[in-house]
Amino acid sequence: MRGFDLLSLASSAILAHRLRSFLSVLGIVVGITSVVLLTSLGEGTRATVMSEFTSFGTNIISIQPGKFRTTGLPTQAGGTIRRLTIADSEALRRVPGVQSLVPVLFGMARVQAGIRARSIFVMGVTAEMQEVWSLRRARVGRFLPPGDPERPQQVAAIGTKVAEELFDGSPLGQRLRIADQRFLVVGVMEAKGNMLGFDVDDVVYIPTASAQRLFARDELAGIDVKFDPRVPVEEVVTGIRRLLLDRHRGEEDFTILTQTEMLGVLDRVLSVVGVAVAGIGGISLLVGAIGILTIMWISVGERTSEIGLILALGGQKGQIVALFLLESALLALAGGVLGVGLAFGLSEGLKALVPGLPFRTPAEMVVGAPLFCLLAGILAGVLPARRAAALDPVSALRAE
Repeated sequence: MRGFDLLSLASSAILAHRLRSFLSVLGIVVGITSVVLLTSLGEGTRATVMSEFTSFGTNIISIQPGKFRTTGLPTQAGGTIRRLTIADSEALRRVPGVQSLVPVLFGMARVQAGIRARSIFVMGVTAEMQEVWSLRRARVGRFLPPGDPERPQQVAAIGTKVAEELFDGSPLGQRLRIADQRFLVVGVMEAKGNMLGFDVDDVVYIPTASAQRLFARDELAGIDVKFDPRVPVEEVVTGIRRLLLDRHRGEEDFTILTQTEMLGVLDRVLSVVGVAVAGIGGISLLVGAIGILTIMWISVGERTSEIGLILALGGQKGQIVALFLLESALLALAGGVLGVGLAFGLSEGLKALVPGLPFRTPAEMVVGAPLFCLLAGILAGVLPARRAAALDPVSALRAE
């Protein structure tokens, strides 16, 4: 038999039992659909987070209080740990390569304008925040004025959502009460929306020193440093570590994170998710392959006389093997193609219902998923094909 004849016979056998053929590939359809959907969501999330991370700039170093990665023996009992302070942030300006920095402190507080009030995220920063984080400018008015970072100033810049919900007209020049303190509104920021799941339009910005007094805290939540991209990040990190160790009496009670490290953590998390997705898909694909194997095994018993006739007319055992392998491969390939198509349809539907879902299907997944199903189908058809080829032609014809 020619290859076209084998393909015609295999297709006819599949179409002759449409319902059984569909049920046999249903497991593969479900497995591939789930894998493609979850992988697309994971890749879309990764691309979105990467984009939002880099929107802050690619040459930022974050310094956090406390040591996240602990090594060695415990420190001597009774020792004290110095927190990060505004004085620490100002001292960092002496590190070669440092261009600008912003000491940060934040918290939730009750914000009131007139008779309207609600709890809002309050962030203590300095005028350099816009340069360090590459954030948008003020839509009206101005951002926080420059000045001595250790001297409180009762001024505030607010997000567009705060301006719309707490003020009827222009908030510029009006007073805003945060907890028990009054602030003068000097600017309204441009609308930005959500970044990394945080609504930056629903924020009140005040000077860091004012935030320390507001929240009754002397320490900082962190320091973000923008460095010269022409200077190797390792040199800047080494300079920062050396300076802070000197100021903290040799105690490394802080953690320095580069964007590369932060993105590396994200990659590791997504890798774990990818392994889990692969496991889910592997189980579903295994179930589908077992279903195809079962159906093909039953098909051999039902088509014993057909197999005997082919062999009696001069057909080779290799052609019988090829026929059944081709049938199982076509079933699996159909399941893979249907699964990819269903995944695309569901992703488009979900994006229409929830526009924020970041689906992004890798091109290699579109091509690789059906090919992987094809391989699984061939493997599932090996045992039924060998069983069919092992039949004796005379006994097979007698079975009719």
